[in-house]
Amino acid sequence: MAYIVEDLDDRKRFRLLLEVPYKNLIEFVFEYLKKNSVLTVFFWSLCSIFLFITIVIRIKVAGYFPLTHILFHSVIGMIFLPLIIIPFHELLHVIPYYISGAKNIRVGMDLKQYLFYVTAHRHVATPVQFRFVAWTPFIVISFVSALLVLMLPGLWKWSISLFMFAHATMCAGDFALLNLYYLNRDKKIYTWDDADKKEAYFYEKLQ
Repeated sequence: MAYIVEDLDDRKRFRLLLEVPYKNLIEFVFEYLKKNSVLTVFFWSLCSIFLFITIVIRIKVAGYFPLTHILFHSVIGMIFLPLIIIPFHELLHVIPYYISGAKNIRVGMDLKQYLFYVTAHRHVATPVQFRFVAWTPFIVISFVSALLVLMLPGLWKWSISLFMFAHATMCAGDFALLNLYYLNRDKKIYTWDDADKKEAYFYEKLQ
């Protein structure tokens, strides 16, 4: 059932679980990434696996290419590609939001916190819709990156493997939000954002 923001004001049916001002997003991310769960173990394990892959590839290409070429591809993988992927990452949040019925979708950034985010103003997202929005960039970009690592030759494997690791760490905020849902998996959580006030709200459905 689709709800509107006013529906969540019914205290007999919903309870405000958490309110997160955008200015405190970094604190929220660190707090929920530190809460141990299957999801956080999965996230940190994947980051470790991706890092291990980059080390293996680096060992394999050592001695075959000039150091300057290796450094050049390192910059591509750790700086250039992560920067240019940002709009595509955010677009992969926008598309699931749009498919879920959100109309007033906004993309923002907070340079003080080094954060980019997508929000759907006053759109109430169900647990399934929210997970769809949160998972999509990580799954799509990681899958494409893994294919490229397998297909591309030489130092491009090194560049893309570095990027795959860097992008995984860039998804920390998405995994923190997913961990909020996982830790409260016994509850049915609905969420909406006030993009004007720059605040996010999470409600538990009581009945």
